[in-house]
Amino acid sequence: MTRDPARLLVESASAPYRAAGRTAWHFARGKLGGDPIFAQLLRLGPLSGRDRILDLGCGQGLLAAWLRSARDLYGSGNWPADWPAPPRLTQYLGIDRSDSAIARARSALPPSARFRVGDLRTTPFPAADAVLMIDVLHYMSHADQESVLRRSLQCLRPGGLLTLRIGDAAGGLPFHISRRVDLLVARLRGQRLPRLYCRRLDQWQDLIQGLGCRFDPLIASRSAFSANVLAVARPGPTP
Repeated sequence: MTRDPARLLVESASAPYRAAGRTAWHFARGKLGGDPIFAQLLRLGPLSGRDRILDLGCGQGLLAAWLRSARDLYGSGNWPADWPAPPRLTQYLGIDRSDSAIARARSALPPSARFRVGDLRTTPFPAADAVLMIDVLHYMSHADQESVLRRSLQCLRPGGLLTLRIGDAAGGLPFHISRRVDLLVARLRGQRLPRLYCRRLDQWQDLIQGLGCRFDPLIASRSAFSANVLAVARPGPTP
């Protein structure tokens, strides 16, 4: 291995966003390089071997760009020996309610990565091997959270899984800092400040298990600034 694979991925995945403008490119570089979720998804392998991926709340399509670059790096042989293979990604659909974010995604990425403007509470979901919701659910009411989770699980093909990053409202000061960051980002984007609907980790677990799923936390990102949890949900009884 000649170079750090994570750095190679940041460079290659952010490069297409030059076509969408400097703001989109700088945001891609900062987010892909600064948010550990992207490397965690590859290193922990919840998406390994998946063909059809549904990205709910996709923003400007950073996950699609990241996974495409991962496939290229894997194919070149410059892949960490202790990382599982990235998803095959024969079909990707990203859905987001922001017209401008979807426009940036479409400007940057080829037509093989499809994007759709839509409200997750009402937009139909196609069949998928993996559904992702990264930092999405707390922008919905508790009733809508349950509805969107239920519909996401119903669209999974056999053996499919739901991958989530959620905040743990019992996380103390780091949780409150991360929520304030969410509000600041909304303000900087010129959006109306949203109301946030948060839950403790045990409440998220109860909700998902109540929908007939196993709930497996993979990483709790506890730090001075974050109380996020990366978790997967699989249809089936809790062991």
